[in-house]
Amino acid sequence: MQLEIRPDPAEVGRARRWARSRLAGSGIGDEEPLAETLILLVSELVTNAVVHTGCPAVLRLSLPGGTAEPSTVRLEVADTSDRAPVPRCAGDEATGGRGLALVDCLADRWGWSVEGAGKRIWCELDRCARPGGAETDHGGAEECRSAGPVTPEPAYGGLAYEVA
Repeated sequence: MQLEIRPDPAEVGRARRWARSRLAGSGIGDEEPLAETLILLVSELVTNAVVHTGCPAVLRLSLPGGTAEPSTVRLEVADTSDRAPVPRCAGDEATGGRGLALVDCLADRWGWSVEGAGKRIWCELDRCARPGGAETDHGGAEECRSAGPVTPEPAYGGLAYEVA
């Protein structure tokens, strides 16, 4: 399923509402930590596309089909900008510049690739069949992330990434 995004900051809220509405039939409850993490990741990636590229984008979600079995949720944002993610160091007082560092901390896997004249940024979240599974690393380990708080290593040597 996908949503076309206009290059307008108001689209970020619309993308969050759209993603939340898609969770109902997927077996991911509104109260699950996975749902809140997914909505935050939608917000970060759509904000990057809208604010930093000024181009239309397409948000795609691949959700499980209503099962409680282990599965992977995939989020993609494709835009027509050929500008690659660029490292940015966000200071303590900065109000932005942490989007992709957040994605790195919260997603089980993420990356980006050139797509036609633009690019696609994607991330994946693993869903456990039962709460309390083992924590996964960001390299794609097969085990599920624990339901408790995770304190990851600082990403990129303290640098944040954004699409510039």
